[in-house]
Order: sequence, then structure tokens, then C-alpha cells
Amino acid sequence: MAGICTIMGVPFNNISMTEAMGIILLNLKERKQTVIYTPNPEMVMAAQKDKKFMQVLNDADLLLPDGIGVVKASKFYHNPIKERVAGCDLIEEIFSRIKTSINTVYFLGGAEGVAEKAKQKMQRRYRGLGISGTHHGYFKDGSPEEKEILDEINRLNPEVLLVGLGFPRQEKWIAKHKNELNSIIIIGVGGSFDVLSGNVKRAPEFYRNHGLEWFYRLVTQPTRFKRMLVLPVFMIRAIGERFGAKIEFKGDRVTIKKIEGKKKKTKRK
Repeated sequence: MAGICTIMGVPFNNISMTEAMGIILLNLKERKQTVIYTPNPEMVMAAQKDKKFMQVLNDADLLLPDGIGVVKASKFYHNPIKERVAGCDLIEEIFSRIKTSINTVYFLGGAEGVAEKAKQKMQRRYRGLGISGTHHGYFKDGSPEEKEILDEINRLNPEVLLVGLGFPRQEKWIAKHKNELNSIIIIGVGGSFDVLSGNVKRAPEFYRNHGLEWFYRLVTQPTRFKRMLVLPVFMIRAIGERFGAKIEFKGDRVTIKKIEGKKKKTKRK
């Protein structure tokens, strides 16, 4: 394995899609629970202000870079990330590899009916894929409905659990409940059910292959403009940190502070 590339406190596993799949399939075989998150620049930035979210990310078994911005920023760091491992691509690669096995999947998240629509579409695309159940993501944490969902997941006993509640809720939800769940591979998948269902069109292959998926989203979904502004801020802060400077933006003011006694630590190998 290629080790870890830590960017702004978030320790990404520097592995390819092929290597990630090797780990996932091995852990499925050995029934070793594995929690996987796929942070993008927006999530890394959110973790700077949310210590609990940062800790949850650090406690994951695999952190894979779902964002070309993360890959680009890593080029300024030790052990630069070799490739982007997008969440949607990872999910469909899993489906293609387990469709003829006894392993099943559960979809949790999205608006009412979206996960079910995604299930139907994926079962047509991957003949033989066992999707044991679905549930929307509009439930309250700590509610009786949540307890029913947890009970249903364990009753159906899916080996793979996909949780699409949006960040940081999905990561915190997984961290809180992983020890209650029997599932082996648990992945935070963000808005992937909207894509898998066909409700949201993913960028054409050309844009994905050239690191321009963000541009396609901006053009087709102009309402994402404010969210996209985090990308240049992330790049500036990530590069600044690499060279020992903490750069912060507050309104029209920019502050630069030297990072004293910086130590790089990570508990994951």
C-alpha cells in the first residue's frame, strides 16, 4: 500500500481504485468491518471548524479522495495522491464485483423514493446484484424511526451498507452506529443515490477524465456557485499549510500565521 497523504489534518489513503477494491473484497471475505469515507475539498474545509467531524474522518478505515482538488493539492505534499477515487465509481465497481456473489447491499438516504429508484436501476444494470432494502434519509437522529431502520438493516443483514445522508451527518451517523451494525463494508456516499437513480446526471466521461467534473456541475447547476467558492480557498489554505502558513479568510480580510511546532501524526497505516 502506498501509505498516507495528510492534507490539513485529513489522512487520505494514497491508493488506486484497484487497490481500494482489493482491500474491500478481502475484508468482505474475511468479514472485517471497514468504514469508508470519500472526502472532497468542501469536507476537508468543514473539518477545520468541526473537531468532531475531523475526529470521525481520522477514525475511518479508508479515506479516499473524491475530488480532483484534493489530488491537485496533494502534489505539494509528501507522498502525493496517485489518483482520484470517486465515490460513485467506487460504488459501481463494488456492484460489478459482487453481483454474482451472495453479498447484498442496503441503500440508506436520499429523498423519499430516490433510493428505491436507484435500487431498481442498479439491479437492471448489474444483473444478479442483491439489494436487500432501502430507506430514505429524512428521519430524525435518535427517533423511534431511526431505531426501526437500524433493526431492519440488521435483520436483512446486508454485507454492504451505503449511507447517503450528506456530510457531515452521514459520517457522524456511521461513527455512532457502526458497532451496532452487522454490515461489513459501510460507506458514506453523499448524493450518490440521486446519480444512481438517474435524477441527477453525472458529468460526461470527458469531463471526469480531465478533472473537470466540478466545471460541468457548475455549468449545469448554477445554484452550486457559492459551494464552488470553497475550491480556491481550499487550494490556497492547503498549499499554505504545506509550507507552514495558516491562511484564513474573514470577509475581505486575509490573515497569514506561521504554524509553530507542526507535527504530522496519523493513527492509520
